[in-house]
Amino acid sequence: MKRLQGKIALITGGNSGIGLASAELFAAEGAQVIVTARRQDVLDEAVRKIGNGAVGIQGDVADLEHHTAAAALVRDRFGGLDVYMANAGVITIKPSAEVSPADYDAQFNVNARGVFFGVQSIAPVLRDGGSIILTSSLAATRVLDGHAVYAGSKAAIGAFARNWALEFRSRRIRVNVLSPGPVDTSILEKLGISPADRPAFLASMAERIPAGRLGEVDELARAALYLASDDSSFVNGVELHVDGGMSLV
Repeated sequence: MKRLQGKIALITGGNSGIGLASAELFAAEGAQVIVTARRQDVLDEAVRKIGNGAVGIQGDVADLEHHTAAAALVRDRFGGLDVYMANAGVITIKPSAEVSPADYDAQFNVNARGVFFGVQSIAPVLRDGGSIILTSSLAATRVLDGHAVYAGSKAAIGAFARNWALEFRSRRIRVNVLSPGPVDTSILEKLGISPADRPAFLASMAERIPAGRLGEVDELARAALYLASDDSSFVNGVELHVDGGMSLV
């Protein structure tokens, strides 16, 4: 039997990278998948790739009305939710002295505020025994150059998870954190890594990771599937590092 057969799963930022890979795997494992993204065109393309009757909701997780609308759609169309993966995130790498208030607000509004109020809005429609997965980052626990604000916004997620794991215990809702290390995704281009510089960058990063390479989105998706499914039925309030051992060095 498929591991998410008959389950309803919502993934924020499900249009690319880890979110899209997780959405595709969840759908393949039998879930009815709902994904969110800020832009309608990329959302439509993601829904096409996911297939299996996937549903898209356009909106920004920093906008509280978006979460209200997503919860209403889940309630009215599907009757409830079994898996909520708060995955949407943004990053700007700068030394602290160069961080502007706009840089700070952009990252905290999406990475922390968006996660908090997303869970607050979705909790009433999340079925008892459900699973919440919060996508964090290695940066939350390991110091990386230029990551102070991003790290702070992601560190907040760990605190949320620990509190929610206890707050939701009467409903048997598990709350866990998925903490990726460097992953080979399109975000590298957004960080200014040109195609010409990509091989050298990947080689340099690989030297810092005990596994000897960057992660692949499919590897993170399989970890997310573990946390979403009954395979992790006794796992609650943990931070699962999927980083090739980089958090150890």
